[in-house]
Amino acid sequence: MELGLVGLGKMGGNMRERIRRAGHTVIGYDRNPDVADVHSLEELVGKLKGPRVVWVMVPAGAATQSTIDELAELLSPGDIVVDGGNSRWTDDEKHAVELGIKGIGFVDCGVSGGVWGLENGYALMYGGDADNVAKVQPVFDALKPEGDFGSVHAGKVGAGHFAKMVHNGIEYAMMQAYAEGWELLEKVDSVTDVREVFRSWQEGTVIRSWLLDLAVNALDDDEHLDKLRGFAADSGEGRWTVEAAIDNAVPLPAITASLFARFASRQDDSPQMKMIAALRNQFGGHAVENKK
Repeated sequence: MELGLVGLGKMGGNMRERIRRAGHTVIGYDRNPDVADVHSLEELVGKLKGPRVVWVMVPAGAATQSTIDELAELLSPGDIVVDGGNSRWTDDEKHAVELGIKGIGFVDCGVSGGVWGLENGYALMYGGDADNVAKVQPVFDALKPEGDFGSVHAGKVGAGHFAKMVHNGIEYAMMQAYAEGWELLEKVDSVTDVREVFRSWQEGTVIRSWLLDLAVNALDDDEHLDKLRGFAADSGEGRWTVEAAIDNAVPLPAITASLFARFASRQDDSPQMKMIAALRNQFGGHAVENKK
């Protein structure tokens, strides 16, 4: 089949290649002319035969909104827009209504796989009407990993990005657990080779995972992570997961704590710890460290 792909960055560029390897035609547009096949959304739409499928792979928020707004004016009834970025599920519902008024279908798709997806395949979670999903199915099949698993029609519009959001929330908590265990192992004198402890967990243990494999890769590159600053950003899904938990009265203590730990990483001199130090000094006479 033919696909228009908007956004050819780290994910989008590799997705274009994987889809082409499966025998499909992909026409890609990006603001960077060095990687683009066409030089405007209008040109992209003009090169596709109807009914068209256009996959949007740009940053969530304003960039996605402006792209969908422009496509709404260029596409025809019966065409399909797929949002494969990390959009919030509530935006999907709005986009489906906006495009539906013009007779254009909408499918949201959470994509996981990162820089490894080209060779290993991408885990896909998509939402939308069954008829619209069916029109995109050959592309889903091309992108997914080999085997029976790795993709799911999660439900109606918004379900794909909601599932991907929860996936990323779980990812936050898993990474935090590995990080905390690594720090504790590094701290004690009795453990003399933390990297090899992590490596030993890759076989036979209940905590083995791809994340653990990646942790070992990182430790092989920099055994004590001395080259890195202790700072971790969050891309939004962790916050949205916690907000959804509050809205639905679902307790998420591990995921919430992992999100707050990322906030703490951005503080070179934590204001909260200043108050804790002051209180410990006041009630127990514990020593405090003054700024130099």
